[in-house]
Amino acid sequence: MLEIKDLTVNIAALPEPILAIPHLSIPAAQQIAVMGPSGCGKSTFLNIISGLLKPTAGSVKWRQQELTALSATACDTWRFQHVGMVMQDFYLTNGLTALENVLLPLAFRHWRISDALKQRAESLLEQLNMPRRHSDVAKLSRGEMQRVAIARALLAQPQVIIADEPTASLDAENSRNIARLLLEISEKEKCTLLVATHDRFLSEQLQRRLLLQNGVIMSDQQTGAQPC
Repeated sequence: MLEIKDLTVNIAALPEPILAIPHLSIPAAQQIAVMGPSGCGKSTFLNIISGLLKPTAGSVKWRQQELTALSATACDTWRFQHVGMVMQDFYLTNGLTALENVLLPLAFRHWRISDALKQRAESLLEQLNMPRRHSDVAKLSRGEMQRVAIARALLAQPQVIIADEPTASLDAENSRNIARLLLEISEKEKCTLLVATHDRFLSEQLQRRLLLQNGVIMSDQQTGAQPC
């Protein structure tokens, strides 16, 4: 469960907070679309709840873990253990294949990556329609890079999936495939899914929609969506 209280994010050059959320509660395993125009605070919101950014004030708590109380190193460890992230900048490593990029975060923490994890990585790339999994990522299209980043985020079976515009670089068919995969994994593994998106099809499949405007939650709706 995510619990936010009295959250504000300020920038010195601006008179008003870029994010101001008095209270927000998200139950475990809920599927949330975070929507709003460009510049409304969606990416800042995702960075705050994942611990990538510290708020100016307020509380961000997952279960009993208060993120604002953690050091940067402790927050990195918590995020690695619990969160799968798909950001607009994919942070892939040129010179490595698609499959090697999916496995790379685990390579920093394990002497040997198990065959089961390698098979899961292969399976995720296959589900994401990524046949070129042994190609250098530098040779992939942006849409293919997007799919590699999604597979990497899902590999360790995270309790929370946070995705910033996960279908933005994809055509309609692959966008729908990724929407379905995110929902299927969220439902199967009972993990929380938070997605910042302009994609109407994706947002209509999620259980709840938050509309941000000027850093403020203007509406919070249960959609009654059924799995796609």
